[in-house]
Amino acid sequence: MFLPAINPTKTKAWQALENHFQKISEQQLQDIFEKDADRANHFKIEWQNFYVDYSKNRITKETISQLLKLADEVKLKEAIYQQFSGKKINETEDRAVLHTALRDFENMKPVVKATLQKMELFSEGIVSGSHKGFTGKPITDVVNIGIGGSHLGPEMVTEALHFYRNHLKTHFIANIDGDAVAEILSELNPETTLFIIVSKSFTTQETIANAIVVKEWFLKSASEADIQKHFVAVSANIEGAKEFGISEANIFPMQDWVGGRFSLWSSVGLSICCAISFKNFEAMLKGAYEMDNHFKNEDFAGNIPVILALLSIWYNNFFKAESEAVVAYSQYLHKLVPYLQQAVMESNGKSVDRNGEKIDYQSGMIVWGNVGSNSQHAYFQLLHQGTKLIPTDFIGFSQSLHGNKENHNILMANFFAQTEALWEGTHHKNIENSFKSFDGNKPTNTILIKKLSPKNLGSLIALYEHKLFVQGIIWNIFSYDQWGVELGKTVAKGTLRAIESKDPSKIKNQSTANLLKKFMKE
Repeated sequence: MFLPAINPTKTKAWQALENHFQKISEQQLQDIFEKDADRANHFKIEWQNFYVDYSKNRITKETISQLLKLADEVKLKEAIYQQFSGKKINETEDRAVLHTALRDFENMKPVVKATLQKMELFSEGIVSGSHKGFTGKPITDVVNIGIGGSHLGPEMVTEALHFYRNHLKTHFIANIDGDAVAEILSELNPETTLFIIVSKSFTTQETIANAIVVKEWFLKSASEADIQKHFVAVSANIEGAKEFGISEANIFPMQDWVGGRFSLWSSVGLSICCAISFKNFEAMLKGAYEMDNHFKNEDFAGNIPVILALLSIWYNNFFKAESEAVVAYSQYLHKLVPYLQQAVMESNGKSVDRNGEKIDYQSGMIVWGNVGSNSQHAYFQLLHQGTKLIPTDFIGFSQSLHGNKENHNILMANFFAQTEALWEGTHHKNIENSFKSFDGNKPTNTILIKKLSPKNLGSLIALYEHKLFVQGIIWNIFSYDQWGVELGKTVAKGTLRAIESKDPSKIKNQSTANLLKKFMKE
């Protein structure tokens, strides 16, 4: 076993945290800023273009001290080394976990360098117009066909960096919903559209089914030979892609040591390169690389991913909070939460530890949220006055991109005010109407970033990647397998056979069989 396999609840730090929690759990900590005038300076981390304020949390210096001891006792430092050195820490699938190697500009693997060069050359041909379609016209639209990590990452990034986009229109086909596919195709011209099929195995049911629909649509206007000008693949299955009709020159490799939900840095990011140009994609890689170095080398007390992960452990395992919200005060980041949901919940939604034993403590926080200030007019009511404790990350930017300072000032005034209001509530205020009473004491982290640039976005994504890694190490689970995803796929195959044969009697589950009968009658 490459990773340490330590039950966190058996450590001295965990026991100390349980005792500490009993003392602090019922305290209203709003007054703590008056008692400690320097608290905001004690609980902050400044790194490059990032300013992280975690002073509005239900913690004291003792809390952080014990959480850091917990990180040491579960041998987090050793685990970080094992990951970055390429050990097969995804032990249940016998794989290394090296998405960080995709952006390691100091010791870049030859296969990574060659792939990046191929991505640069191809995307520049698409953007410049030198790559022509079957009628000699340049490409105007790029369609990414994939699902899960082959879709969520590229879509999130192209939306987040829309300000940096070129003239190309980018579309995403993920859901097997045929109506959705038809809607996208209705907007496209086969003469000027490039399709990128993203599937490591080139057998993913949803992706291949959608690719076949698209191919049939394309062949109504073009010939089989024209496929090579309009279809490329990102896959480890070269033969499967070639059988589809894709030229081997247009097949971009995927590495076994990169999990799907961490693959946007790889050739899976080809659609990103086409949308924002390769130089901006490369800048994003460099931002992630710099966060990797911060995570790998910084002492835990000043390490952003480590501190945020430890705070999440504090609320999940001691306060028994089951979810945490992420609210980004930028409309560009409206796809960030769906991306994080897969990254975090697919990684840490586990109930068996690294020793193969059923765990008896909570793991895997539920992640949800939306953009501010829209969220304030929706679920913030529950954050302020609801009965559930929901720690929240606020992400904002000092500079706007289009220069509308008036709107940006209003946006950021709300950004700062909401964290203060959640913390302060109406504590010590004379509120005669109980319906207008706010308990406050609601924890938040404030991540203030200079500007939404490709480099800073890369750092932000890598921050959350490393945060979930730390959580998994402390919970003593394998964060990088995904066996829970496979079970539903297996069951669906039998269900599809029953639908296609119009014989629901093949289904043993009575509820499902009855539903199929009703479905087949409609």
